[in-house]
Amino acid sequence: MRGGSEVGACAGGGKNLSIPWRICEFRRGQPAGNYAFVTMQKMLHEVVRDRRLVCDGAMGTQLMLAGLESGQCGELWNLTHPERVLAIQRRYAEAGADCLITNTFGGSRIALQRHSVAQEVRAINQAAARLAREALGGRVGYVLGDIGPVGAILEPYGDLSQAEARAALEEQALALVEGGVDAIIIETQTSLEELGLAIDAAKAAGARSIIASLAYDLSADKTFYVTMMGVLPEKAAEFAEEKGAHFVALNCGTGMDMTGAAKVARIYREHCQLPAMVQPNAGLPVLESGKAVYKQSPADMVIALPEVLAAGARIVGSCCGSTAEHTRAIRQVMDQFNQSQ
Repeated sequence: MRGGSEVGACAGGGKNLSIPWRICEFRRGQPAGNYAFVTMQKMLHEVVRDRRLVCDGAMGTQLMLAGLESGQCGELWNLTHPERVLAIQRRYAEAGADCLITNTFGGSRIALQRHSVAQEVRAINQAAARLAREALGGRVGYVLGDIGPVGAILEPYGDLSQAEARAALEEQALALVEGGVDAIIIETQTSLEELGLAIDAAKAAGARSIIASLAYDLSADKTFYVTMMGVLPEKAAEFAEEKGAHFVALNCGTGMDMTGAAKVARIYREHCQLPAMVQPNAGLPVLESGKAVYKQSPADMVIALPEVLAAGARIVGSCCGSTAEHTRAIRQVMDQFNQSQ
């Protein structure tokens, strides 16, 4: 998982790409002086045709290390403790990430309502986009606007109507796009119904690139990966392409390490033409005092990275348990790979 009150995340910073040109565009209907940054550079799904990119790592655990208490709203820190969010993302950028994911995993109106801050949805998401851009520090990189699960089950299996979910997702996507993100990443999805609504919301908001990322769990017999709602990678790849996403991806999930990411990336390549992005966990968790702890070192994590690259992944980041040092290790291997091409 990823984001403020969850466990997970991603980041950016890079080199050797065309220098971006950004302008301020006044958007009709906004108060005077309220401007949105529009990035005038090659779109993310175009860049990866020529060069593999590195994404950042966990955000939620880093926020907790910075003082976020369990159960608090980490996304609100974009407004109340922006310097701490910025410091985390700067570490990932300085470690060599090309892509920074905004601290908005739980940034929909539905998710924020649990913390009684739904009225701040627009401000939280736009602040997150600005912080991620600032964290790049002038480096050429990509800000990915993060949309996580709304946290409720859709009808007819649950109480959340599709209309309510669609409205919340569109509101968040629009805030992120107006904040100047280069792409929308829809993360930790387990059902195609919500994923489809989120892709449609990103399209309606005018997202320049859309990343559809699912969370897979390793089966009990350790022979295949499937989401909590029974979605297999084969179906996810076909669905993402049909819905008009620009990437099909994976992040988080029980048992999803770098080796597992390579397996799923190969399935993606066999079932669609979309570029793949992977964000595996830092190894497999172990239980300590009733909590899942990830102990895989950066050096051990990247042992299987060549498998992921051979499977065709165009963007590689990391999720639960990872740090800027994991990003740095991925960067080193990725540089060697890019230079060999």
